[in-house]
Amino acid sequence: MIKLRKNHRALSQVVTTLIILVVAVLLATVVVFYAINVVSTRVQDESLSLTNEHIWVNSTATVGTANYTVAALMITNTGGRDVVLSNIAVRGQQCPWNATTDPTNQKFVLYCTLDAAIQSDLVYVPNFNYTSGANDVVISGTQYNFTVANNPLVLKSGNTMLVYIVNPDSVRVNDVGISTSIAVHSAQAVYYTEVNVEAVASS
Repeated sequence: MIKLRKNHRALSQVVTTLIILVVAVLLATVVVFYAINVVSTRVQDESLSLTNEHIWVNSTATVGTANYTVAALMITNTGGRDVVLSNIAVRGQQCPWNATTDPTNQKFVLYCTLDAAIQSDLVYVPNFNYTSGANDVVISGTQYNFTVANNPLVLKSGNTMLVYIVNPDSVRVNDVGISTSIAVHSAQAVYYTEVNVEAVASS
């Protein structure tokens, strides 16, 4: 019978297993930190704050006219880089910058860029004009000039943008009191908020 000699210098099975586990954990840690670094590098300086959200529905107005459904919000760039707002969606439906075909089918977005956020709440405006280069809105005694958008909007770091959306899709008088989403899309992220649809009448 041949007797095998034990190699006392060889690693035990327990030690070998521990080494394999430690190496696996180290590799996983490196991968995780690399992924975090890649993601944070892309979005660490981008941050938008959505406030003063409203969606108004005027039950006395004609569907498709400028005073039927109006959404509004204030967007503040609190990050360290300029941001391109590629689109805005209400209840998951993208709002066209300006897709108005005639006065009975008005869909457009208006904006006003400011150096800083305003303290006053946004107000319902029943008479926006899609053919006008500028629409004046008075909020708490201060006049703001709104422009109809035609392309994605650029919001510089530290600035604020007041936005009105005329006739966002999928919002009707039956939605009054229902929580509805508003999402602002940039190249790097989607900023999401919800607001209850409000009933309003033209003054």
